Amino acid sequence: MSLFSFLDYDRTVAKPGFSRWLVPPAALAVHLSIGEVYAFSVFKIPLTQVIGVSHHVKGQDWEQQQLAWIFSIAIAFLGISAAVFGAWLERVGPRRAMFTSALCFAGGFLISSLGVHLHQLWMLYLGYGVIGGIGLGLGYISPVSTLIKWFIDRPGMATGLAIMGFGGGAMIGGPLAVELMRHFRSDTSAGVSETMLVMGIAYFCFMMIGAFLIRVPPKDWRPAGYTPKPSASGMITTNNLDATTALRTPQFWLLWLVLCMNVTAGIGILEQASPMIQEMFRGRVTEVAAGGFVGLLSIFNMAGRFGWSSASDAIGRKSTYMIFFMLGAVLYVFLPHTGKSGLNNLPLFVITAAIVISMYGGGFATIPAYLRDMFGTANVSAIHGRLLTAWSVAGVAGPVLVNYMRKYQLEHGVAPTNAYSFVLYVMAGLLVIGFISNLLVRPVNAKYFDMSKSKLASAAPHGMSQSLPGMEQSMTAKEMEQRTHLPGVQYDNRETKRNDDTSARDYVDDRDRSHRLGRDTNR
Repeated sequence: MSLFSFLDYDRTVAKPGFSRWLVPPAALAVHLSIGEVYAFSVFKIPLTQVIGVSHHVKGQDWEQQQLAWIFSIAIAFLGISAAVFGAWLERVGPRRAMFTSALCFAGGFLISSLGVHLHQLWMLYLGYGVIGGIGLGLGYISPVSTLIKWFIDRPGMATGLAIMGFGGGAMIGGPLAVELMRHFRSDTSAGVSETMLVMGIAYFCFMMIGAFLIRVPPKDWRPAGYTPKPSASGMITTNNLDATTALRTPQFWLLWLVLCMNVTAGIGILEQASPMIQEMFRGRVTEVAAGGFVGLLSIFNMAGRFGWSSASDAIGRKSTYMIFFMLGAVLYVFLPHTGKSGLNNLPLFVITAAIVISMYGGGFATIPAYLRDMFGTANVSAIHGRLLTAWSVAGVAGPVLVNYMRKYQLEHGVAPTNAYSFVLYVMAGLLVIGFISNLLVRPVNAKYFDMSKSKLASAAPHGMSQSLPGMEQSMTAKEMEQRTHLPGVQYDNRETKRNDDTSARDYVDDRDRSHRLGRDTNR
C-alpha cells in the first residue's frame, strides 16, 4: 500500500449507512479556505507600504494597479485549471483533487510571503496568482459534482451548500488578515509577509480536513423514494451530454456570457471593496472598518449563494437570473449616488452593495444546477470547469475596468469620492447584456444528445470486443472479483466469471474499464 493510497477513488466510495449530510461540511472546509481570495483587497493598501511601512513611498513601493493583477491572475488561473482538470477530477475523484488544491493554494501563500519579504512582485504573481489560482480552480470544482450526485433531488440547494463557503471565505480571511497584520506590524515591517506565511499553513490544515471527510456515492445511487419528475418547460433534461458535445451547443455559450457578465460586474466591487468605501466616504471609514465591510460583503455573498440557489429549485434557474440582471442593473446605477458627493449615506451604500453581492454570489451557486438542467448530471464537473473560463475572463476584466477607470478619472481631476461613478454605470450595462443572453436560453436540441449517444455507442463496443479477452487473461478470478466489487456497493448474487464478457461489462465501472483497456492496448 502506497503512502498516498488514501487518495484513491475506491477509498472515497461511501459505505452502506453513510449520511449524505456529512458531505457538505467537507465541501465547506475547502471552500471557506479558498474563498479567502475575496478578501485580497485588505492586503492592497498594506502592500503599497511595504517599503515605507507606515506610508507609501512613490517610485519604490508598489502601486494599486500593479497589485490588482495578482487577483486577476489568480481568478484567470482558477478558470483555466477548472477547465483543464475537470475531466481528470471525474476520473480520480474529489479527494485527490482537494489534496492537490490544498498544496497549491497553501504553497501560493508561502511563495507570496517570500516575495513580499524580498519585495519581488513577480513572486506574488507566481505564488498567489498562478499556483494559488490553480489551487482555487481545483478546490472550487472538487465538491460541486459530488454534491449534485448526492443531492440529485435538490441540485440548487446542493451547489449552494458547496459554493456558499467560497463566498463566505472573506468573512474569515478578511478580519483574520487584518488582525494578523496588526499583530506582526513593526517599525521595519508592514506585517504582510508574516501574515501570508501563517495563513498558508493554517489553510492547508483546514483544507485537509475536507479532503479526509469527502465521500462519493456508489454507482447508480439514488436517494430513498426519489423519482425524477418531468419538466413541463423542457428546461430540465433526463439525458446526459458529454463535455465536448456540450461546447457545440448555443446554450453553453449563452450561459458562458451569463456567468461572465454577472461575474465581471460583481468581482470589480469585491476586489476593490476596501479602498472603494474608504475613498467614497473619506475620513469616515478607517482601514479596520473597511475590513469589516469586506467581511459583511462576504456574509451576503455566502448567504446569497445558498438562498438564491435554493430558491432556484422552486422558481427555476432562468427566472432566478432574470432577477439578478434586472435588479442588479438598477442597483449598480444607484450605488454611486449614495456616496459623499451624493446622498452621503453610508448605511445605504453598505445595504445596496450587500444586495448586489448577494446576487453575484447567487449567480455562482446557481450556474452548476443550470448546467445540470441543460446537459444532465454525468459530466457536470467537466462542463462546469469549461464554463468557468468565463470567470477567468471576468477576473481580469472586472478589476482592470475598476482600477484603470478609477486611475483615469483621478488623473483628469475627478475627486476620489466620484472616481467610481462611471465604472459602476459600465457594470450596469454589462448586466443588461447578461439579461439578453439569459433570455435567449432554450432547451438543448435533441440532436446534440443523439450525437453524444452515437459517439459513446461507436466507441464502446469496438474497445470491448478487442480488449476484454486480453484483460481477463491478465487477471485471476480473485483479482477480477476485487476490482469489480467496490466497497459499500450492493451487488446481486450473479457469479463473476473470467471469460464472460457480458458480466464484465455489467460489473466493471467506466473508470476501471478505461484504465484496463488502455493497459491492454499498450501491450
